[in-house]
Amino acid sequence: MVLPGRAMATFRLALIQLQVSSVKSDNVTRACGLVQEAAAQGAKIVSLPECFNSPYGTKYFPEYAEKIPGESTQKLSEVAKECGIYLIGGSIPEEDAGKLYNTCTVFGPDGTLLVKYRKLHLFDIDVPGKITFQESETLSPGDSFSTFDTPYCRVGLGICYDMRFAELAQVYAQRGCQLLVYPGAFNMTTGPAHWELLQRGRAVDNQVYVATASPARDDQASYVAWGHSTIVSPWGDVLAKAGTGETIVCSDIDLKKLAEIRQQIPIFSQKRSDLYAVEAKKP
Repeated sequence: MVLPGRAMATFRLALIQLQVSSVKSDNVTRACGLVQEAAAQGAKIVSLPECFNSPYGTKYFPEYAEKIPGESTQKLSEVAKECGIYLIGGSIPEEDAGKLYNTCTVFGPDGTLLVKYRKLHLFDIDVPGKITFQESETLSPGDSFSTFDTPYCRVGLGICYDMRFAELAQVYAQRGCQLLVYPGAFNMTTGPAHWELLQRGRAVDNQVYVATASPARDDQASYVAWGHSTIVSPWGDVLAKAGTGETIVCSDIDLKKLAEIRQQIPIFSQKRSDLYAVEAKKP
């Protein structure tokens, strides 16, 4: 654990808004190239988007799924080590013991796998006339929280739909996270309505930085991602936001600013724990 006051107060965060194709090896190669580019721009923590090695869709998950460690995560480990960065590997379809998961891996600057997070809340929605999607047709949900420590701060992980669940972010804030990263692929219905709103809500509620890494938009895909990868401050300011195409989004994260906001508006010490609580049921 990094002790308060000992951590480095600022660092650069980069999000890779990757144009995902149907060729897995090409997706992985281009993702690694963009990670190298982000590191060359001074990024110390880099995130890839949700489902970065595979098209997003229930029919694709079984075909593109792999074990962890496997070919895609091996390449992530290598590029994290080569660049000396913390790499949040977006997510990939993972196969384990006959089940499929939507899984995020994180690699440290020495290439070791620090943590593996399986999406907790599966994307099962029905908005009549607009979008129907059932991740649970092929995926199983994860059942544990995932945080990792860096020399800068503790980071909490969620994937896409997880961002709608305020309790998850609250648990991460209780556990000392100052940055929440959600690789995610919102769509053309939920994207314009809720993508930025949810990020700013989670950031202000918990006085944390929030980052979302989306795939680039492909209007020809069966599932069209919204794009607009974003970094939000604990004050709710949008610090950086992508358009719809393939790009790298960077922002400098200032943890002194976070501490100032928590001092000015001390919600954590003002919570009425005599009346309500959000509690984690598992470690």
